[in-house]
This record gives sequence, C-alpha cells and structure tokens, in this order.
Amino acid sequence: MRTRLKVCCIASPDEARLAIAAGADALGLVGAMPSGPGVIDDVRIARIAAQVPPPIATFLLTARTSAEDIAAHVQATQPGTVQVVAHIAPAESQRLAQLLPHTRRVQVIHVEGPQALELIPAYAPFVHAFLLDSGRPGAAIPELGGTGRAHDWAVSAAFVRASPLPVFLAGGLNPSNVGDAIRQVRPFGLDLCSGVRTDGRLDPAKLAAFVAAVRAADQPA
Repeated sequence: MRTRLKVCCIASPDEARLAIAAGADALGLVGAMPSGPGVIDDVRIARIAAQVPPPIATFLLTARTSAEDIAAHVQATQPGTVQVVAHIAPAESQRLAQLLPHTRRVQVIHVEGPQALELIPAYAPFVHAFLLDSGRPGAAIPELGGTGRAHDWAVSAAFVRASPLPVFLAGGLNPSNVGDAIRQVRPFGLDLCSGVRTDGRLDPAKLAAFVAAVRAADQPA
C-alpha cells in the first residue's frame, strides 16, 4: 500500500503548491499553539484551505480543547479535516463528532511511552484516524507538535497493530530515517514539518528527497 504523505506547517499558497507538486496527499495548517513552528493566523489558514484543489486534504491543527471551541475554529477556517493536537477529554471528542459530523477528525497521540496505547479505545469511536507525534503535553509550556524529535517507534508499531483506524506517524522524520520508520511502524501515512525545511521555509530539494525515500520504502522487498 502506498504510504500517504501530509506536509505540515504550510505557510502560504506557494508552499501549498510546492507540496502538492511534490506529491503531498494532505496539507497541515497550524493554528495558534503554545509552542512550536509553523503557526499562521486563521485568515491565512482559511485563504490557503480555499485554494487547495481536490483531492488534496486540508488539515487544521488546533490546540483548542473543548468541542465548541474546536468547532468554532473549524467554522472560521473551513478545512476538510481537523487535527486535535491536545489529549482532550474523550467526552469532548464525542461531542465534537456530534458538532462536526461532516468534518474528518484526527486525534493526535503524543507517544511518551507504552501508555499511549491505552488512549486508543478512548478516542477510536469518535475520530477517523490517529496521528502519533513526539510532543510533551504535560510540560510547563506544552509541546503539541513540531518538535523535530523522533519517539519510540516500537511503541508506534504496536499502536498501529492495535488501532482499528488509520494511523499517521510524525516526529523527527527526514529523508535519512523515513525508510526505517515505514518498515518498522507500517503507518497509513506520514506527517512532516521541520525535516523538509531550511531556515523555516519548505525546501524543494529536501522535500523531493523525502518523497523519493518514501516511494523507495514502499516498493516490495
């Protein structure tokens, strides 16, 4: 199966076009966060999302934690998918499914240890996919993505095996390690930001190298 590719931290229509031309299946648009790169304002998110052609998916990354606030963020920006980057209360996830029945919902799980697998049954009934990242939501200044760090892929592989839903893998991916990540974890898709950027800008050469490494890893042994 072809590994899907989501390019995150898209900052402009030009970056969106560059990512799509390179083979991205989805684009990540980062709303206000307590820390991390790629944040743009909601007006720009809405403008970029409106210009993305089908079948490319648009993901709003939101750090809001109540269903009503998340739904309002989606209403303001009009993405096709909302990516919830905080470990929100499962009751809020259930409520969000009621408020946004026609919006795809992705729950981020920050992999800090094997206990990440315990969150699968809490969210699985209410979302369409999971995304595994390397944040530290309990830090003094919460890290909810964009860390550039890899986490324990053995835990991620176990999560993929246990999950009834598709799973994206994020965190410290780059052209040199993505092949190993695919072979070990077998995710549905990959999510990347810092690994294909130079001085904060999307780097065409790094992006092309990353896509080539993904396609090579997808080939049968």
